Amino acid sequence: MPQNPNVVNNDNPEIRSKRKAGSWTWIALAVASVFAFPILNVVSAAFTTKSDVWDHLVSTVLGSYLLNTSVLAIGVGILVAIIGTTTAWLVTMCRFPGHRVFEWALILPLAVPAYVMAYTYTDFFQVSGPVQALIRDMFSVEYREYWFPEVRSIGGAILMLSLVLYPYVYMLARAAFLEQSVCALEVSRTLGCSPWGSFFRIALPLARPAIIAGTSLALMETLADFGTVSFFGVQTFTTGIMNAWTNMGDLAAARQLSTYLLLFILTVFVLEKVSRGKSKYHHATNRYQELPGYQLKGIKKIVAVTACALPLFLGFVLPAVILIDMTISLGDEQFGPKFFKLAFNSFTLAAVTAFTAVIIGVFLAYTNRMQPNIISKWATRIASMGYAVPGTVVAIGTLFPLATLDNAFDAWMRATFDISTGLLLTGSIAALIFAYLVRFLAVSLNTVESGLGKIRPSMEDASRTLGRGPLKTLWHVHIPIMSGSLMTAGLVVFVDVMKELPATLVMRPFNFDTLAVHAYNLASDERLSQSSTASLTIVLVGILPLILLTKAISKSRAGSLSGKTNLKL
Repeated sequence: MPQNPNVVNNDNPEIRSKRKAGSWTWIALAVASVFAFPILNVVSAAFTTKSDVWDHLVSTVLGSYLLNTSVLAIGVGILVAIIGTTTAWLVTMCRFPGHRVFEWALILPLAVPAYVMAYTYTDFFQVSGPVQALIRDMFSVEYREYWFPEVRSIGGAILMLSLVLYPYVYMLARAAFLEQSVCALEVSRTLGCSPWGSFFRIALPLARPAIIAGTSLALMETLADFGTVSFFGVQTFTTGIMNAWTNMGDLAAARQLSTYLLLFILTVFVLEKVSRGKSKYHHATNRYQELPGYQLKGIKKIVAVTACALPLFLGFVLPAVILIDMTISLGDEQFGPKFFKLAFNSFTLAAVTAFTAVIIGVFLAYTNRMQPNIISKWATRIASMGYAVPGTVVAIGTLFPLATLDNAFDAWMRATFDISTGLLLTGSIAALIFAYLVRFLAVSLNTVESGLGKIRPSMEDASRTLGRGPLKTLWHVHIPIMSGSLMTAGLVVFVDVMKELPATLVMRPFNFDTLAVHAYNLASDERLSQSSTASLTIVLVGILPLILLTKAISKSRAGSLSGKTNLKL
């Protein structure tokens, strides 16, 4: 049937990409620029701001910041890559007792914030804790008469961060293994490769981009961490930024340290691109069959169960048991009206931020779909910058321009009406939510774009021919179809805000605390048992979205069949 020449085929990406920038595009660019301004403000400080403290920091602690941050990043990067890739391959390709449970359970450590892990293990392994007390009772020795590893060290920080961040690599590596064609693996077996030979020669190179991406995400979180390294007394850029602002009162020095941290993060991005080089990995077939399940027996079965059970036990089960025990036996003395107020503060901030992030994410993603030009594409990229930036940097970048704006408005009100307005934005809940949005808008935007991309443009064309404009089409067509993606986006942002610590510490109003801040304050005062109640609440909130995410990954296998193929190994 001949096609009507007056109807534009929006399924053609070349035709859609030629659309000119409209009003939606320019509004999207303005919105994205607002959320990018704090980061640009921090970068500009390196060239325009002078600080009396900066020279002192350079000559005394800057070297240790750089060294400790480098060691921390390298250690965490190696551990998460090994743990995440190994467990992903085992649960995807091998069959052993409990592998179905491990498929979803191995993601649970991501629900535990690293600083909560640090508080928990410190209480468990410290001198007065149950482990060392048991050692002294069993061997009749006194303190200092035996050697015990120090938890509060850079090695302890590496272990804590690795145990909670390896799921980034696990999720992406498992998704990559699930998407691989079984044909390539079968060919390698016919050429004499063992299962592990097929893994190293075929599966691992195909999954390499996903593994690198997962490791990079873990490194971003490592560089952004403040609670763990601060509690363990490890001097990194994040602790230095907080120290320069809170203890030295020098915002300029904090901004300059933030610039160095941004350069460190940029180096990670560059190394990721260089490691990939020009190599590209594609599947040479569209034939997808059920992946072979190598049935493990004997010692191999025991090794596989141990390899999967150990990170799950150390990263989730043991901390959860310790937190529950501390909460029941001691818990927070302030549990009651004050605790519920802290929970209300946390839930309110998280809910408002999640709702706002989803709305902005839908607007930016829909603009890029309706008017896909270079400006709208750059707007989405600019809006996504904040996720790679630590919360301390976002807070410092937000605080300075807001304070400048408040002071300028106060000076104008004094000169014009002889009225002092004080600080209207600085130290307000609105400023804190804005900092959250700068940090986590990318999470919402990427999820919304993924859901929107699954809707064919022909569906919105049909809606337009029925007389509905862009907004009505969005409301009546797109939002109902991608409601699952919108809920997922909001849920992930909600959990991220619940766990966020450094931005909250810097930006929160006076006498306004959250569960994360409350747990941090109690742990800083060595009241670890009392911090368990708030910590356990944060962990419980983070479990639900992880279970939903695991189910989505399990359904991502192309050509998945209900039957199973099991091979004895």
